[in-house]
Amino acid sequence: MTDAEPAEVEPTRRPRRRPARADLLALGAYVLLGVFVCLNYWGDVTGRVSSHLPTDHSWFEWLFAHGAYSVRHLENPLFTARQNAPDGVNMMANTSLLGVTLPLAPLTMLLGPQVMYALYLGGALAATAGTAYWMLSRHLVRSRAAAFVGGAFLGFAPGIIHHANGQPNFVSNFLLPLIVVRVLRLGEPGRWRRNGLVLGALVAYQIFINEEMLLLTALACLVVVLAYAVQRPRATRAMAGTFLAGLGVAGGLALTLTAYPIWFQFDGPQSYRGLQGGVFHNWGEDLAAFVTFARDTWAGTPEVEKTIGLTEQNTWFGWPLVLLSLVALVLLVRRSLPARILAVLVVVFTVASIGPWVRFDGVETDIPGPWSYVSDDLPLVEMMMPTRLALVVAAAVGVLLALFCDAAARQARAGLAPAPRAGEPPAAPAAPRRRWLRPLGYAAAALALLPLFPRPLPAQQIDPPPHFITAGGWRPYVPAGRTLVPVPIPSNVHGLPTLRWSALTGQEFPIPGGYFIGPNELGEGVFGAPNRPTSSLIYSTMDAGTVPALTDENRRQAVEDLRFWRASVVVLGAHPREAVLRELVTALLGPPQRVDDVWVWDVRALVG
Repeated sequence: MTDAEPAEVEPTRRPRRRPARADLLALGAYVLLGVFVCLNYWGDVTGRVSSHLPTDHSWFEWLFAHGAYSVRHLENPLFTARQNAPDGVNMMANTSLLGVTLPLAPLTMLLGPQVMYALYLGGALAATAGTAYWMLSRHLVRSRAAAFVGGAFLGFAPGIIHHANGQPNFVSNFLLPLIVVRVLRLGEPGRWRRNGLVLGALVAYQIFINEEMLLLTALACLVVVLAYAVQRPRATRAMAGTFLAGLGVAGGLALTLTAYPIWFQFDGPQSYRGLQGGVFHNWGEDLAAFVTFARDTWAGTPEVEKTIGLTEQNTWFGWPLVLLSLVALVLLVRRSLPARILAVLVVVFTVASIGPWVRFDGVETDIPGPWSYVSDDLPLVEMMMPTRLALVVAAAVGVLLALFCDAAARQARAGLAPAPRAGEPPAAPAAPRRRWLRPLGYAAAALALLPLFPRPLPAQQIDPPPHFITAGGWRPYVPAGRTLVPVPIPSNVHGLPTLRWSALTGQEFPIPGGYFIGPNELGEGVFGAPNRPTSSLIYSTMDAGTVPALTDENRRQAVEDLRFWRASVVVLGAHPREAVLRELVTALLGPPQRVDDVWVWDVRALVG
């Protein structure tokens, strides 16, 4: 954006030592904040999971174990047969985080998936804030303090902290500021090849971290470019050829690097087409959420979830920040091109996040939203959740905060105009110093942001896996090519502890069921493995708390299901429903053996 005001796009030239010290202080503060957010996990890192999304937390622990298993055994990381045996899971068609779990595999092998999860979660938050700080301080604002405020919000915004409860893929946004910078630099003359190659490599890598956040970033960049073109048509025409050439290089490289994984995602084994029933399509943002304090902030309360907290808390700025943002736009929009572009982003993505029907304070009105005019069957759209478009609004607010604080700092620095050189006309007088503007601006930002300071993520204790599992007592029972069937069988609803058995043993034995998205008989995406008669019987017994009257057909079906799963042993550990589950499985398969701290049914002779 070459004709924007210099103060808006060029950082201040300072001695090398001062920016370096300021940068290190900023990064150090982000790291400390990342540690603070994960504090409750570190109290007992091997025995705690997220209180809000415990199954997601366990899934991502399992993903770190998957990355380590793939590297250790030199297996294709795009697919795994260690879950949902014997069909397996298409990892590209799930939130597999391969761009993180594969390079960190040596650390996972050394520290274990539980430690790796907590370590990475805090690190990803800090890294995102750090790259956002770099983007702002090098390309948009002069004040390092202003860049620090904006970077902190972009890395630790309420919506991001909400996703940190068990979804580290949505806090792994450290490449996105770099991608945005490269998109906006595609128009630089003479550098279209270099900028295109760098952008293509970044996009390709982001695909292996979070495709959904990449899509949101691409949509935001499209709006930014269009908004710039409308306001700077002459500059846009001058840069268009270079921009498009660089974009072509970036797209060609990204497609070359990711062609096979993308094919595998949509046409490989266990791939699917859309989600059954367009399950996410109705999840729009409640208008009252924008002025509400998020649950995991100092001003937030869990009680709000009983009213408007039906979906994800992707904005939840609180009224002080909304008020400050409106004031900042009013003050900056007339003289700042970036502020005008941010205003367009806020409006477009706020409206887009509403969903099919307008919701206010937990009540769905009869006013149609923008998504009521969008078909559920459109590719990619059917997988999108409208409320997550509000994450772009959060990013725009973070950049706006940096612009606001920087403008206050510039006004405070303004002084008398320099004396003219010989033969030059007198310079226009500079704006008078307004030293009071800097403390006033930062005080306003502090008052708006302090209520949003994140709390340590809530964590809950979880039972450790049986000693029979962790000590390898299962090994004599599970020969190569056979599975261990844990009771209850892992699913998206049941069996959280038994899913962790696989992760915490390095996935050395395959299990049926699991926590993933896979195809149903129509090829539509569904959560978890399709229930077989025996797994359905186990779940219904758990829910009822009593064993139903069983028939010979139930016993025959149990043997057939065990053959389908290629089972060699069925294992029941400590569980709140242990007594009724043992009664059920005994009625189906016969009496068990007590081995170490579990009940074991050796079914090799039964299933052949």
